[in-house]
Formats: sequence, structure tokens, C-alpha cells
Amino acid sequence: MIPENQKVILLIDDDLTVRKLLTFHLQKKEYKVLEAVNADEGYKHLKSAHVDLVLCDVSMEGMDGFSFCKMVRQDENYRVLPFIFVTAKSSLEDKQEALDVGGDDIVTKPFDVLELMMKIQALIRRADIYKAYTVKKSLEQSTSPEAARILLIDDDNSLARLFQYNLTKAGFECKTANSASDGFTLAKSYLPDIIISDIMMPQIDGFQFRKMVMEDPDLKNIPFIFLTSKGGEDDILEGYDLGVADYVLKTAGPRVVVAKVSAIIKSLGKERQKVVSELHRAADTLRVKVVPESFPSFEHYSIKHWHMPYKGVPGGDFIDYFNLGKDSLAIILGDVMGKKWGAWYFAIAYAGYVRSAIRLVLENSANYSPHEILDKVNRSVYQDAKISEVFATLSIIIINNKTNVLQYSGAGDLPLIYKNISTGETKLLTSKGMLLGFTAEGFFEDLTVQMNPGDIIALFSDGIIESRNPQGVALGTDSLAKLVDSIPRYIDPHEFLKIKLTEFTANKFEDDISLITIKANG
Repeated sequence: MIPENQKVILLIDDDLTVRKLLTFHLQKKEYKVLEAVNADEGYKHLKSAHVDLVLCDVSMEGMDGFSFCKMVRQDENYRVLPFIFVTAKSSLEDKQEALDVGGDDIVTKPFDVLELMMKIQALIRRADIYKAYTVKKSLEQSTSPEAARILLIDDDNSLARLFQYNLTKAGFECKTANSASDGFTLAKSYLPDIIISDIMMPQIDGFQFRKMVMEDPDLKNIPFIFLTSKGGEDDILEGYDLGVADYVLKTAGPRVVVAKVSAIIKSLGKERQKVVSELHRAADTLRVKVVPESFPSFEHYSIKHWHMPYKGVPGGDFIDYFNLGKDSLAIILGDVMGKKWGAWYFAIAYAGYVRSAIRLVLENSANYSPHEILDKVNRSVYQDAKISEVFATLSIIIINNKTNVLQYSGAGDLPLIYKNISTGETKLLTSKGMLLGFTAEGFFEDLTVQMNPGDIIALFSDGIIESRNPQGVALGTDSLAKLVDSIPRYIDPHEFLKIKLTEFTANKFEDDISLITIKANG
């Protein structure tokens, strides 16, 4: 059995020499290594063992590494599993594809072993961030008001269906399995909030099943209830020795089971709410704001923002404004790739880099542009081992209210929406810059817009376009552009979009959201 604190690396490469070299260095760092020669073998390891990080070649027989990563990311259990490509491919197109399919990094052969080990350590540390305050789910799931999920295992199908009916009637989501082996497989994919298991079952009994669950890192902290006809003192004590949350006799009836489950769910809810409260206290203690409390005052322009964290939990979006002399204003929108409280801590770091970079640009040049600021930020992030593996998107706009020239540059960001009141045209302005920290050179460029009275610019985070209506249809960039296009000339675009988006989602957003509107007055 793998020690609890030992991290497991899945290494997939059809080159035996590369596998042996990497395995040697990984084992020196006390990692447990699972080797595979192709994607099929790698996937079997992934499904049968707990894996903390994947190292994968790109060019392999059968399924290539990019296709394998894309397949892995489709499973919700592996959405945040760190994934590094180790390959001879080195073009920017390959690196962009690595990101597009869900990879976290790409290392080019021949590689520097020390650099690779640092990347592995940083990515595993980043993944641990998401697990630190919850036993198995992200903070989004753990504060969700959705029905709690129950897994019930009993070889008596009639009894299992009876308890399932009563649990469902009480408002829980319940799935059943008729054996311990089937129950274990279902638990791995379903990740329930509570497991209820019979003791007397053929082949693998409830006690053995409980031990299997305790040895699995993804399942061991899930509250576990024994449901059984065995009521002897020794049986009950053995159950509690295995760390079960409760013990219910079948003869007590479904209502008792429902009451026990409800009590445990209520207790979990209190603990999870405590986590959220601790996050808010941390924010207050640090006295750091990643979103301004007020709108900037800038002559001839109305600039407003709307930011709403998901369920009140700090997220990865950050907004800032900087006066660049008396005639220019810089507008910043960033989004750290990583959700909820972990992203919020990194958002503070990125916001700090942006402020430092702007100061450096102002100190060393009388002329400043968005791409210069982005280049400074990118180099700082790329050279900082603490956050270089946590990527972020960034949009920077600089407006001059004398010339009415708007300059824009972006790093892996979403397009801006620009409405030209004179022509009636609404279009997307797209940057070509790389994600911050992905490469030393970000290839940032400036786009220029001559603003006229009535023109509107909208910046937005992915939480806006990924928001859904009650029918489950996502808004999308095109629909948002149509909303901007429909803004009447003398209506405040900030209030108009806020109302329309709230109506579209029925005021239920699935992520933290940020929107900045810029309107040239006149």
C-alpha cells in the first residue's frame, strides 16, 4: 500500500530510456511512479489507482498524448489533475494545443531534470490547494444547496429500493449497488456525500468494504453508515473501530435512516459554512481588495464595473484602475485559472505584479502602452517559481481623454466587445497574446480604437458568458455581443447589461462574474 503522504506520478511514454530516466529521478524525490507504454495502459492505471500527476508523451502509437489528455479531462474526477506533456514538439502551436486540450504545462525534450522536478512540485502543490479546505470536493460543490448524494449498498435489492424510495422522497439523490465491488466502482465515479452499506454481503462483506473505502484517498473522508440486521455489541464496536459515522439496524425502518442521514448532512453543512466564514475573515485580515469598491472618475467617460463572487466566496477575478498622469487611465481585468479560494490567493499575487509593472513602466518611460505593461508582468510571473505554474488571463486598456484614443492588449483573454455608435457596428476585438507565465515571450500587441461620443467597450470574465438560463443554455460571446449591440444610446450600459444578465440567469450564476463597461460621454 502506498504511504498516505507519498505522491503518485503516472508516467506514459513509449520510449523505455525516457521512462527509466524519469522514474529514477522521480523515485529519488520519493514519488511513487506508475509506468505505461501507451494511452490505454495509462488509462487503466488512472482508473485503478489514485494518481497525483500525469507525465505524458505526445507522439505515441495508438492514441496520442493530446487526445488522451482531452479524454481524461472529460471525466469530472480528473478535471484538476495536474497534466504535463513531455515531448520533442516545441512550436508555439504545440504549446497552445497542449493548453487547449487541458494540459497544465509542456516540457520539451531534451529536458532539464531539475526544471521538470520543480514544475512537478509546483503543480502538485497547486492541486493540493483545491483540496485543503474540503475532504473531496471543490468549495463550489461543498457550499452547493443541491440535493445531497447518497450511495446505498445492499445485496437485498428489494430492501435497497425501499430505502432508496424513502431517501429520494426526503429530498436526497440516491444511487444503489448490490455488491461491495459494484459499490466501490460507483463510489469512485459518483463521489457521494454519504455511503450507507450493509454488513452481511457475499464475497466482500461490509467491514472489508469499509477498509477498501478507507484506503482510497478520494473516498476515505466520506461519512459512512452501516445498515445491518447485526445488532451485537462486538459488531457495533467493530464498526466504530473502522471510523463509521453511525450504525443503523434494518429493523429500525427507513424513517430512522433518513433522520440519521439528515443529521449528518446538516453537520457537514455547518462545517462547510465555517470554511466560507474563515475565507472572509482571511480577506478582512489581509486587507487586500482585488476589486475596487468605487468606480473611477475620468473626464468625458463613464467607466463602471460589476463584480459578484460565486455564493459570496472569493474567486480568481481581479479589477483595477490606475491614473497615468492627468489625461490617461489604465483599466485592468484579470482572471486566474483556478477556481474559488485558491484562485483568490493567486489573484492577490497577480494584482500586485500588475501594480509593480505599471510603476516600473512609468519610472522608465514617458510613453507607455498596454503591451509594455503586459510584457513586464509576464516576465515577473515567468521568473517567479511560486506562481509561474498558475496561469492567468489579463486585459489592459489605456484611454487618453484628450485624444480619445483607446489602446488595448491582452494575454490569453476573452475578446472585448466594441460598439461604434456612428456606424452602428458592434464587433469583437481579439488579442493574440499568450497566457501570462506560459512563455518568457508573450507576443503581446496593441490594438487601437478611436473613441467617439456614445461608443461603448465591454470587458468580461468567463463567468459571464458561461452563465446559463433556467433551461441550461449558456449565454456565449455572440449573445453577449448582441446585448451590447441592443443598448440604447442614452441608457447606461452598465445598468442595462446588469439587468439583462440577471434576467437571463434568473439571478443564478455558476461562477464569479466580472464586467467592465466604458462609455464615451457626449
